[in-house]
Amino acid sequence: MKFTEEHEWLDADGDVITVGITEHAATQLGDVVFVELPEVGTTVAKGDEIVVIESVKAASDILAPLDGEIVEVNEALVDNPAAVNDDAVGSWFFKMTSPAAAEMDEMMDEAAYQAFIG
Repeated sequence: MKFTEEHEWLDADGDVITVGITEHAATQLGDVVFVELPEVGTTVAKGDEIVVIESVKAASDILAPLDGEIVEVNEALVDNPAAVNDDAVGSWFFKMTSPAAAEMDEMMDEAAYQAFIG
């Protein structure tokens, strides 16, 4: 797994990259009450606002961590957004493919992320 400074985690399985938010981000957000996911087939650029999350504390966006295309979304989160609070790493938001997947090598590993949020 790799981590971004925006508190997202990425997990690559072949050409498909699964993206979610970290436990730290879920804790900071508080109880998640709404999730708006992108459409499958959407082409995104790194830094695009791609997912909207609303909690009892605030609204937040998940940014595209890489250029690419959305190939799957976790529809279960639309019906049960609180799952993010129960299991942030297990509650992925979307899967994507990216021609820039090699950029993941420059992202933080878990030890570096823990030091970052330290």
